[in-house]
Amino acid sequence: MKGYVEERAIELAEYIIENKATVRFTAKKFGISKSTVHKDVSQRLRYLSPALYIQVKEILDYNKAQRHLRGGIATKNKYLRKQREKSEENRKN
Repeated sequence: MKGYVEERAIELAEYIIENKATVRFTAKKFGISKSTVHKDVSQRLRYLSPALYIQVKEILDYNKAQRHLRGGIATKNKYLRKQREKSEENRKN
């Protein structure tokens, strides 16, 4: 019988594949650290299920390539939100 860690690695991989989820989102969903998710799907999974590993690696590589874009969008939204709040505050006064 497989141990808990091996089962978790496969479960995390299946979740990432089904939802095209990021490591951060997966960690939050399962209540574990990003480091644990990353180690499970990038190191342990390689030996447990090479086919799952390849699928997860494609998704993680895509997420990594898109990371700078998501960060830029988040920063833009942050400053737009601040600007909106400031203009609403000025209207009240």
